[in-house]
Amino acid sequence: MKILIANLGSTSLKWRLFDFSNNAEKLLHKGGFERVTDYPKAIEDCLAQLKEAGAITGEQELAAVGFKTIIAKNITGCVRLDEKVLAAMEACTGLAPAHNPPYITGIRLFANRMPGVPLVALFETAFYQFAPEPMMRYAVPEAWHDLGVRRWGFHGASHKFIAERSAQLLGRGDVAARAENLYVNGGASTVKNSPLRVISCHLGGSSSITGILNGVAIGNSLGMSPQSGLPHNNRVGDLDAEALPYVVKTLGLTLEEAQRQLSKEGGLKGLSGGLSNDIRDIQDAATKGNAKAQLALDVFVSEARRWIGGYFFQMNGADAIVFTAGIGENRAELRAAICANLDQLGIVLDSAKNNSTHATEAEISAANSRVKVLVIPTNEELVVARETKRLLENN
Repeated sequence: MKILIANLGSTSLKWRLFDFSNNAEKLLHKGGFERVTDYPKAIEDCLAQLKEAGAITGEQELAAVGFKTIIAKNITGCVRLDEKVLAAMEACTGLAPAHNPPYITGIRLFANRMPGVPLVALFETAFYQFAPEPMMRYAVPEAWHDLGVRRWGFHGASHKFIAERSAQLLGRGDVAARAENLYVNGGASTVKNSPLRVISCHLGGSSSITGILNGVAIGNSLGMSPQSGLPHNNRVGDLDAEALPYVVKTLGLTLEEAQRQLSKEGGLKGLSGGLSNDIRDIQDAATKGNAKAQLALDVFVSEARRWIGGYFFQMNGADAIVFTAGIGENRAELRAAICANLDQLGIVLDSAKNNSTHATEAEISAANSRVKVLVIPTNEELVVARETKRLLENN
C-alpha cells in the first residue's frame, strides 16, 4: 500500500511517499517545488520524479493521496474528499486564507489528474474533536457559537504524533495505542495505569501548545483560526476583540488592510519592529543588543509559559513537556528560557543535554527533574499517511 502525502502552499508543492506493505512504514521518496506558478505541471513533475526514482511505475500504484488540510465548516477528522468537503473548506476560507485556497485548488487538480485514486483529508482540527467542551467554547452569544465561533485548535497532526511517540518513549504502550486508534474508536481504548499527562509544544513559524491527557487533547492554544494563540512568525496571535475595530476607526484603515497587517506584519516581525519574521535573525539581533528583538523573544517565551502553565494546572501537573517543530527542536536557548526557574514545579533542565540537542529525540531534563522534558522531532506527514491507511482499511 503506497500513499502519497501532498503538502500544498500558495506557491509550493511538497510530497512524501510512504509504503505500508507488509505492516511496515517506509518512506520511499520525498521532494518538493518552490515558486510554483503552474500546478498541473508541478503535479506531473512530481509523478515523473517518483517514476524516475523507481518509487512507482504509475499513479495506479497509489492507494491514495493524503492532504494535511486545515479547516472545513461542520467537518473534521479523516475523510474522503469530494465536492461536499471542498465546499465546506471554501466556506472557511476567511479563517485560513493562506491555507484553504491552495489546498482546494490543488485537490481539484489531483482529482482531475488521477480520477481513480482516492483523495483523503486529515483536518488539523481533528485532534481536538474529543476535547472537553468547556475548553473549546468562547463566551459568545449562542447564535455566534452556532455559526462556528468556538475554539477549533490546529497543528493536530503534529500534536497527535507527539501524543503517540511520547507515550512510547515513556513506556506507556496503553496510552500510545489509545492515541493511535483515536480516529477509529474515539478514544475508547483502555488506559490500564495512572493518567499520562503530556504538554506538547509545537514551536515554529506557526506555534501552538496542547495539553494531552491519556493520549487525547484537552485543548490547544490556537482557537477559531490560525491567527490566534502564541505570536507566530508574522501573525499576531491572541488579541483583544476590541483592538481591531479600534484600529480601523482610529487609523482609518479598511478592515481588509487591518487583517493584512495582523497576518503579515504582526507576530515576531511586529514585535521586533519589522526586523524579521525569522527567529534566527531575531536571536542574532538580540545578542547584539537590539532591544526590540529581545522583546520579541521575551513575549514569545512569556506566552509559551502562560499556555504551558495553564495545561499544567488543568491536568494537576505533567509527566512530560515535549518540544517539537523548527524552534522547539533546534533552539536550545528558547527551551531553556521557557523552562527557567520552574524547579518548584519539578521542571529542571540539564543544560549540557539541552545545548547539545538539535532536531533529534532526546531527554533534556535533569536527573532530579520530576517532570521529564523531551525533544521529539515531529512527523506530520506520517500521521496523515497512517490515518489515510486506517480510513481505507475501515471503509
